[in-house]
Amino acid sequence: MKQTYIINGMTCNGCRTKVEKLLNELDSVNKATVNLETSEAIVEASTPLDPAILQSALPEKYTVQEKSENLFSSVATEEKSELKQLFPLFLIFFYITTASILMHVNNWSTSAFMLDFMGLFYVVFSFFKFLDYKGFPNSFQMYDPLAKQIPIYAWIYPFIEVALGLMFLFRFEIPIALIITVIILGITTIGVTKALLDKKAIQCACLGTALKLPMTKATFIENSIMLIMAIWMLMNLYF
Repeated sequence: MKQTYIINGMTCNGCRTKVEKLLNELDSVNKATVNLETSEAIVEASTPLDPAILQSALPEKYTVQEKSENLFSSVATEEKSELKQLFPLFLIFFYITTASILMHVNNWSTSAFMLDFMGLFYVVFSFFKFLDYKGFPNSFQMYDPLAKQIPIYAWIYPFIEVALGLMFLFRFEIPIALIITVIILGITTIGVTKALLDKKAIQCACLGTALKLPMTKATFIENSIMLIMAIWMLMNLYF
């Protein structure tokens, strides 16, 4: 009989190959096929298998759950899990926003707030990408259109973020930094939107791969906030 399981934590084809190999090594499994894009594993066995059996064969970074036929229960569990996984992202956004506000609380300037917000955003988010620099490119290439076509772009992207962050914080060549922000985040947002519309269960690389964040609407909103700020400031500069 065939059973379908959801396996979270896979970020590249190397992960898929490793998971598939480990599952096929189980004595109770006749054949296991893993799909990276859907995060699903189709397992053939003579008797129903408890997800815990499959989990025991995999490293801790991968989590296994049986695909539920009860749509309501599955959606509720998924939403709860996503909120828990996205907590680090929300917390980081809160700290960046609070710090940007406090820097100008006594002499408020919306433009200055936005510049410092974008600067801190880039510096902090690049930090998390460098925590697992070797793993970031594979994850980023899963959804960013430019990184898919030009792999070297994924490797230099964290450095671009550092440079942009410093440009905003030190008020250096702001128009150029804003234009670059619109271009690179515009491209990434296209990829994020496509991944969400295709309902692909892939990992978001916004905080690198050290933190396992799912690709959700929060990722789209995060990019959109930065894009809106950059476009608004460009309009103020030139119109």
